[in-house]
Amino acid sequence: MSGRNPDSTIFGEVRRMVQTSGAVGGIAARVAGQRFLGLKTDKGAHAEDLKQILGGLKGPLMKVAQFLSTVPDALPEEYAEQLETLQANAPPMGWPFVRRRMAGELGPGWESKFSEFGREAAAAASLGQVHKARLPDGMLVACKLQYPDMPSVVEADLRQLKLAMNLYQRMDSALDNGEVYQELRDRLREELDYLREAAHQRLYALMLADQPHVAVPTPIEGYCTTRLLTMTWLEGRPLVKRLAEDPPVEERQAYAEGLFRAWYRPFYRYGVIHGDPHLGNYQVRPDQQGINLFDFGTIRVFPPSFVGGVIMLYEAVRDHDDEKAAEAYRIWGFRNLSKDTMEVLNLWAAFLYEPLVQDKVRPIQFSDDMSYGRKIAQKVHEGLKRTGGVKIPREFPLMDRAAVGLGSVFLRLRCEMNWHRLFMEMIGDLTEQGVAERQAAALAEAKVPAPMA
Repeated sequence: MSGRNPDSTIFGEVRRMVQTSGAVGGIAARVAGQRFLGLKTDKGAHAEDLKQILGGLKGPLMKVAQFLSTVPDALPEEYAEQLETLQANAPPMGWPFVRRRMAGELGPGWESKFSEFGREAAAAASLGQVHKARLPDGMLVACKLQYPDMPSVVEADLRQLKLAMNLYQRMDSALDNGEVYQELRDRLREELDYLREAAHQRLYALMLADQPHVAVPTPIEGYCTTRLLTMTWLEGRPLVKRLAEDPPVEERQAYAEGLFRAWYRPFYRYGVIHGDPHLGNYQVRPDQQGINLFDFGTIRVFPPSFVGGVIMLYEAVRDHDDEKAAEAYRIWGFRNLSKDTMEVLNLWAAFLYEPLVQDKVRPIQFSDDMSYGRKIAQKVHEGLKRTGGVKIPREFPLMDRAAVGLGSVFLRLRCEMNWHRLFMEMIGDLTEQGVAERQAAALAEAKVPAPMA
């Protein structure tokens, strides 16, 4: 399957690179100045400037910035800390764009396909915006319209991203993030295809069918194209707003359990992970008994053997078994690890698996420090630098992103759970053959296209 989107144009890519090259060039120049010329630069101030630049741009560079903020050593710490705060809240496009986009996707008589269609965007994200509408049969729907020229924007941003990551790696990084870039590239290109996202919604509805406290939008047949995704409208409020009201602990525990199941049941039972676990993708349902889950553009399907490797690493941490850990890292995709390098990676593994190992009610981490995970990542970075570095496999980023991202949400929920028992419930009767059979059946029923890589 070709990786390049045919709708991308060289003129669109040039326009986007003009917009973003100053920001990326600023990183390169300042890091290079400090590294090679001994210049003193205020990286904290520049990181704030960079956040302001990227936050005002529609498109994937903002999403990539959020993602890289959780990948250890992909960017200098000062930049990662600022980029981590970005949210998908770019200003929406106006009605003339909406009218043109809808006519282009559903034809000149598109308005007759709706009894109502909101002119103002109900939400704006990094790649598109959402409008509330009503079908002739009375069903409320959400129409997500892709912003103009997004394929060109993606290709230009990918070039800038590759430049920034390569430059930093040559200057200061202990990690080889070449495969991280490849993973981001393929997932971003896939995210442009809203028909693929509709298939992902069907897939998650199948995988979570027995989870009554998690709701997923349903795509509407005949109203979806590669640039328009029409789905059922789910009523709810942003989780972050409900948390600001300090709900009772029982309610917060229900949200935590729902999110844990929403993310990890698909992975352990089907080998599928949702790669974008930030607060903007969760809503509290009106009955405050469950959550709505959104944004299915960044989905990763793993081979069943990888699921076995993840469980094996858990067992290695639990049993302090270095030989099992070495085999688990091999399955994860790490190659030629020295004993010293593996000991450093074990620090990261212990941090991720600690809540699952302990069979007791406890917080997701005992420190209230929201940057605790970043401090562990920095410690791992320093250790990897000392032991000669490592090449990060492309299987790593979305798993790490899910663990770190969900961990931060659980911290905000301020609840204590027996995470071990939730985890064991998922993997109790697990076999690699069972994962393979469930995965194949679900992908076929949901009509999910093959991944780009």
